[in-house]
Amino acid sequence: MPFVENQSAKIYWDEQGSGEPLLLINGLSYPSYMWYRTRPFLAQSFRTIAFDNRGIGQSDVPPGVYSIARMASDAAAVLDAAGVASAHVYGVSMGGMIAQEFALQYPQRVRSLILGCTNAGGPHVVRAEPHVLEILVRQGMTPEEAKEAMIPFIYDASTPRERIDEDMAIRMKWYPTPQGYMGQLQGIIQWEAYSRIAQIAAPTLIIHGETDRLIPVANAPLIADRISGAKLSLIPRASHIFDTDQPGVANRVILEFLAEQQSRAYHSHS
Repeated sequence: MPFVENQSAKIYWDEQGSGEPLLLINGLSYPSYMWYRTRPFLAQSFRTIAFDNRGIGQSDVPPGVYSIARMASDAAAVLDAAGVASAHVYGVSMGGMIAQEFALQYPQRVRSLILGCTNAGGPHVVRAEPHVLEILVRQGMTPEEAKEAMIPFIYDASTPRERIDEDMAIRMKWYPTPQGYMGQLQGIIQWEAYSRIAQIAAPTLIIHGETDRLIPVANAPLIADRISGAKLSLIPRASHIFDTDQPGVANRVILEFLAEQQSRAYHSHS
């Protein structure tokens, strides 16, 4: 199993598929295995590289706060370990924050950027209802209770329960430690990129479920307005975990965007 050492943590990563490299960055306390619905489709056309953020999965759980900038440097270390100079970068939720930070810190390493169900931090963020934030902090809840309490805020009401249960089985297998969870959550709370994202020059797709109650959909146009030429795609009947709510639509939107980037690159070289 490949690991890379970065800033006092061992980071687990792996790859599937072949083609242009596509780096996948997951959200708060979600292991890289949670890409299981999307990744097989992406791996048909791309060399997908995924990793466990510090604090979750098979990566180390160091003490303290994991800043978003540090997690972006973990992503860069993973690309180094894979021997990849630049990649398409797709991040969801906290992973979308890491992806924004990555594009700001390492602009030359980003071929294109996909930001799923995320926000840009800071005072402009459109926040979830207070009740959701209470659940996120998880005071006094068992893992089972916390998982159940979160479901209405991250899945669309129309999504079959058995599909949610498939996700949750993986979720519970890789349930975070309190340190791993809070290290990431505090990193999110301290982070802000709204004032900087206008510097992002990579072709960018912003994708968001319309019924997202964890990171409300109003955050998507806020980001799109700041990044020049960004494309905005809102998915009906999809909440925060849009690739479970509407996997077909989400995969199509993402693959179309990536195909456009490839043909653009091809034409600019030919």
